[in-house]
Amino acid sequence: MNGYDNLEYKEKAVVTYIISGKRVLLIEKLRGLGAGKINVPGGHIELKESAVEAAIRETKEEVSLDISNLELVGFLFFEFADGLTMKGSVFKTSDYHGIMQNSPEAIPFWCDLDKIPYDKMWADDLIWIPEMLKGRYFRGFFSFDGDKMTSRKIEFYDDFREFNP
Repeated sequence: MNGYDNLEYKEKAVVTYIISGKRVLLIEKLRGLGAGKINVPGGHIELKESAVEAAIRETKEEVSLDISNLELVGFLFFEFADGLTMKGSVFKTSDYHGIMQNSPEAIPFWCDLDKIPYDKMWADDLIWIPEMLKGRYFRGFFSFDGDKMTSRKIEFYDDFREFNP
């Protein structure tokens, strides 16, 4: 993936996978990029905010849960045909508390890990989520034209030091 980390991306974002036993917290996205799709809590990184701070804030705003002990597990790089470019940091945690609630942005729900509705998600998710759930790290570059994935390149790592030297 050499070089993708150093490109300038118009947007920087985060997504957070909250795992509880054999379930994952998913959301039905109500507005913004990916509205109508199934995803996980996440969103843009604000100016002077770290990726971890953004993940904590976005999860609280979207589903009313407080999260901690986030593990960085991946980077996603996107180019869209309309000119949007985005770098996403992917986190995973099992440490959360609070009462899950709907928000104007999302309807949250728990889903069994073996029943993730990939057919209602972004096309790239099926490529990397199963590997992430096995404990692997990754860097993926994807191009989209609307909802259609037009190109992909992904690398998986078993060792965090190889993934994030």
